[in-house]
Amino acid sequence: TLYCVYVAIGQKRSTVAQLVQILSEANALEYSILVAATASDPAPLQFLAPYSGCAMGEYFRDNGMHALIIYDDLSKQAVAYRQMSLLLRRPPGREAFPGDVFYLHSRLLERAAKRSDQTGAGSSTALPVIETQAGDVSAYIPTNVISITDGQICLETELFYRGIRPAINVGLSVSRVGSAAQLKAMKQVCGSSKLELAQYREVAAFAQFGSDLDAATQALLNRGARLTEVPKQPQYEPLPIEKQIVVIYAAVNGFCDRMPLDRISQYEKAILSTINPELQKSFLEKGGLTNERKMEPDASLKESTLPYL
Repeated sequence: TLYCVYVAIGQKRSTVAQLVQILSEANALEYSILVAATASDPAPLQFLAPYSGCAMGEYFRDNGMHALIIYDDLSKQAVAYRQMSLLLRRPPGREAFPGDVFYLHSRLLERAAKRSDQTGAGSSTALPVIETQAGDVSAYIPTNVISITDGQICLETELFYRGIRPAINVGLSVSRVGSAAQLKAMKQVCGSSKLELAQYREVAAFAQFGSDLDAATQALLNRGARLTEVPKQPQYEPLPIEKQIVVIYAAVNGFCDRMPLDRISQYEKAILSTINPELQKSFLEKGGLTNERKMEPDASLKESTLPYL
């Protein structure tokens, strides 16, 4: 069982109450703990809340269980720490933060660990959230946390308002673990998609200025628009990884290239209902997508694609 610890730092009480209601409706409170130090609480409580949540996660880890600890968000903890430090007349440094603000976050996040089999095989995973100012990931606190973590997912307000949700900036989001943590099948289907998306964003910016585009550029724009459309999903509707593999496989292999953008979400539902569930589950095996396994989804995808063109 995975236990979740959610630490709300410096948020409005109404936001925390709304989150409790959402978790309650999904029956998630059975395995979740919420630690809240809201905006109306004193700065020392906001400073200490993440350490309290971490200690609770460590209890599960040390007893052979698995814990996910979400710190939302550590920017507000850093602001609370700055407030305390300035009141204590400690010398301010960059952005008026005290000199040891890096240590504030490193000593917290480095406590996330996996225990050996001899000591129970428990684990705790930290998921820190950082708020950026106008999307600036090169500010002091974001760069500190980026240097501590194993990767980052960067979200952008502009993408959110354009209807790309989750609003992930593919270029700035990085995993330092690389494909070592991916299933082989997912690694195979995703290999070229990130590069294609990055090229699409670059070309799309220039394509606004001219209409005379060669066939290769037009093909890149078509593929990129569909690769951007495919990962969109409604809130609170996670997709199992075997279904993600099917959908991304269809997009990367050009099944959606001639399809109108507004029909892609319907098409996704159609292909997931037509492809054999047993075949989908076979993608989770270590062998990945062999040539024999590709033949069956290819036939089903060709058949499902025709009504949507």
